[in-house]
Amino acid sequence: MKDQIEAIQAEALARIEAATDTRSLEDARVAVLGKKGTLTEVSAGMRDVPKEEKAAVGALLNTARNAITAALEGKQQGLQDAADKKSLEGIDVTLPSRALHHGSLHPLTILRHQAISILRRMGFALAEGPEIEDEFHCFDALNTPADHPARNEKDTFYFDSGKLLRTHTSSVQVRTMESQVPPVRIIAPGSAYRRDEIDATHLSVFNQLEGLYVDKDVSLGDLKGTLEYFFQEMFGSETEVRFRPHFFPFTEPSFEIDVKLHVKGQDPRWIEVAGCGMVDPAVFEAINASRKNDGAYDPAKVTGFAFGMGLDRLAMIRWGIKDIRLLIENDARFLKQFA
Repeated sequence: MKDQIEAIQAEALARIEAATDTRSLEDARVAVLGKKGTLTEVSAGMRDVPKEEKAAVGALLNTARNAITAALEGKQQGLQDAADKKSLEGIDVTLPSRALHHGSLHPLTILRHQAISILRRMGFALAEGPEIEDEFHCFDALNTPADHPARNEKDTFYFDSGKLLRTHTSSVQVRTMESQVPPVRIIAPGSAYRRDEIDATHLSVFNQLEGLYVDKDVSLGDLKGTLEYFFQEMFGSETEVRFRPHFFPFTEPSFEIDVKLHVKGQDPRWIEVAGCGMVDPAVFEAINASRKNDGAYDPAKVTGFAFGMGLDRLAMIRWGIKDIRLLIENDARFLKQFA
């Protein structure tokens, strides 16, 4: 039996050495170590070996199996190395590698961070609230009458429960005044939703940033100076800003703010970017009622201003983007400009 084991080992090692690919190497392994392999069959005969020879024959079997296994592993590594070397033939490893493209923040994220940074330096704190709102916080508390077009299902996304997707982040201002006493100076960036027809300057889901300042003796001059400073910090000291009289239910007097948009190859044009005004006393009265008439927002004692701006439109001005839809299309050719 010893001679048989030695012969199997020698034959197996020779066959492994002669293998030229992984298929022939696998065939050699199965022929020797498989379920019906020659060494496996010899091992099964150990039960017939005399007791005094079992130790020697067993040791010889282990030696043969270990030698064959090591030869298989060595040959497998050799075949793999040869295949790797062949795959590299004709490749000049001294050539410089291809440049890796670096990612970047989305332009809206970049602009949002810049806007928040400017307003934080001016003393405004961040505030947030839910995107799914009720009519009180989105409309009633903001002096919006029941027949106002914004409350129509054609303009606002309503749920069967009666709740709605907020049409502005002004609802955050209401919730802040419900929970805090003056002075209040906050900004509320976030998403807003309206049933607008999507075109070059409108989206049904857009990014808004609203601000509120309530204290004693807050004036219209404070509002104008704050927003002019903000837009000139955002777009440069030469930025042209225009205030147009307007109407909003929650501010009086009210204004819309335009900034002149410069797009290469086109004539400069004014584009609306914000609405603002002095907080209407009716809003303070609604807040007082919600606060159980504690008088914290007595319109005879406090005044305030509020503003809201579309970050998407600010991005159009910041980078001269001619179509707002480019900001949501995820076109890498457009976005890589900001990398």
